[in-house]
Amino acid sequence: MSEVKPAHESRPQHKRGPLTPLAEILSTHFPDLKKKLRLADMDDNPMDFLEKALISTIIASIALIFITYLLLLSSMQTAIDSDLPMFLLMLIGPIIIMPIMMFIFFMLTPDSARIRREREMDYEVVFAGRHVVIALKSGMPLFDTFLGASKGYGACSKEFSRIVDQVVMGVPINQAIRDVVANNPSKYFTRLMMQMANAISSGADVGNSIESVLDQISKEQVISLKEYSSKLTPIVMFFMIFGIIVPSLGIVLATVVFSAISGGNFGFPKELLIIVFFMIALIQLLFLGIVESSRPKYLL
Repeated sequence: MSEVKPAHESRPQHKRGPLTPLAEILSTHFPDLKKKLRLADMDDNPMDFLEKALISTIIASIALIFITYLLLLSSMQTAIDSDLPMFLLMLIGPIIIMPIMMFIFFMLTPDSARIRREREMDYEVVFAGRHVVIALKSGMPLFDTFLGASKGYGACSKEFSRIVDQVVMGVPINQAIRDVVANNPSKYFTRLMMQMANAISSGADVGNSIESVLDQISKEQVISLKEYSSKLTPIVMFFMIFGIIVPSLGIVLATVVFSAISGGNFGFPKELLIIVFFMIALIQLLFLGIVESSRPKYLL
């Protein structure tokens, strides 16, 4: 029987484009990008992804640089006559900083997709595993059990469906499980399926083997839910200090102090206040993102 290649190996070859030379140079700095894309279940190969990231970086950087220049226009007009180094900094700074920031942001996309996929699988893994246990103990064949679990359990069902597809193509079920697990980011699903693969290899009862693993996974998920409340306290304190107290009272206190020193002639320029406003908005979004990402989502 001929060897069946995994789905990831059958993706189309990369087509060269205008940004391919730059993407090839950058690819040497991201040797683990291929693994990240597989764990994130993204169809792009590393070169395609790098080119898309570069295109997105160029578009986003142009827009942000234009907005930055609009906000700093009056300050740049003042600095060009009185402070040439500051004018050059405001002129060149956005051109250097914005592309770097945007490229780093877009390169985080596989990590974000991997985390989202992992959370989706962890949400359903216990109930999908219990479905397998009940089906096996009722006498259903293992292949039919996987076929039944390939629907109704979200991201976990997608993994079971991949196992079914490989078995249909002639791959031994034990090898199909290991191939799917190799590109899976969920530690719970990986532990469950590897226990199942080991039980199949040793000839042990699969249902009893994975039942104990499911109990352990359930306990770990309950513990992580309890730990969430203790993690939330310092996050809220960070938000209160840097998201509310420092921006509001800090600006008021600085205005009072500098006004007293300058005899009432000091005042913050509107450009600085606009930048502070956007920084506060960024802190608010970061806080919401941290709270959302740190909150466990399990179906127990």
